[in-house]
Amino acid sequence: MPEFIDNATFAAYFEGFEHTAWRLETRTGYASDRVGAKFHHFLETGGVPDDSHRPWCRNVQAQTARGKRIERVRIVDSPPTREQLFLLASAAVNISVGEDIRNLWRKDADKAGLPPEDFWLFDSRRALVLHFSDADEYLGAELVEDPTDVVRLCQIRDAARHYAFTREEFLSQVPSGT
Repeated sequence: MPEFIDNATFAAYFEGFEHTAWRLETRTGYASDRVGAKFHHFLETGGVPDDSHRPWCRNVQAQTARGKRIERVRIVDSPPTREQLFLLASAAVNISVGEDIRNLWRKDADKAGLPPEDFWLFDSRRALVLHFSDADEYLGAELVEDPTDVVRLCQIRDAARHYAFTREEFLSQVPSGT
């Protein structure tokens, strides 16, 4: 079992990075989304409220105003799961405050040899590998600083980013009946 960092340490990485924070999301859904009011609102209405006032968005605005980048690539199934459709809809708010969120079809991720692991990569020097249960429940984050492991994650980032589409480009590929 990996050693997990505590939540305060996890949060500190999003304020202390120097240049880039980058995430790969590979799961078909996340338990934390499914239990939230925002997800249930999406299921009922097909839309998401503007929650750009939440702490995550305020931090993204502050960090990007300093010239830093916060980016992610989300791998999406065909057809997308309801959780992935929710993330596509809710990404608009994150993008509006400065986060760069791109999407990649799972078949293309598989062709590129991307592994099914979720992680945050900070300044190409350290990573937080996220662990989940089979029920998509977040278990914790493992700090990775070994240069060989970090380089491998950087290579994954580079490949994912190369093949990923902006939200708008990706939405044009999602069937409207989905």
